[in-house]
Amino acid sequence: MGWDRFRASDEELMERTRDHDDHQAFALLMKRWEAPVERLCYRMLGDAHLAEDMRQETFARLFASRSRYTRRAKFSTYIWRIAINRCLDELRRKRRETEAMERMDPPTFAAPSAEAELIQREEAEAVRRAVMSLDEKYRAVVALRHYEGLKFRETAEILDIPVGTAKSRMAEALNQLARRLKPLLRRR
Repeated sequence: MGWDRFRASDEELMERTRDHDDHQAFALLMKRWEAPVERLCYRMLGDAHLAEDMRQETFARLFASRSRYTRRAKFSTYIWRIAINRCLDELRRKRRETEAMERMDPPTFAAPSAEAELIQREEAEAVRRAVMSLDEKYRAVVALRHYEGLKFRETAEILDIPVGTAKSRMAEALNQLARRLKPLLRRR
């Protein structure tokens, strides 16, 4: 009775899951983290259905490995690392199968729209394609740092690289994106 699962930190919920097989604590963790994990997976993979699958696999792995959870770092670092590793595994699998990157494009909507909205969507799609064309080590840093708003220290911890490496990868990613988006930027 003394334990309030709704006020518990993520770390406390994961410890309850580990120590007591508390499915309600795990369900609350899932509720808190499903959307952020799926968003990260989408940024890494560019495919909404595959991102959903990777989200499910992330939580399946999290639960399966609950006995190995330790509170050495924040829970967020732990779950981000599982999600990133699942995405990197999937990217390697896809590369081995030599599937075309076009399969990763989300559906486009053909409904007529105002010219400004159409241009904005085209620009957003061009940026998304440019990000998807980055090597996965650069894409992971962009996804965590830019889209998820993590600090370089957190990004480095999740990717298990030095902070300086995370910063240099971000700089290189931005250089590559600038080169790839130069024609778009000239049109403005």
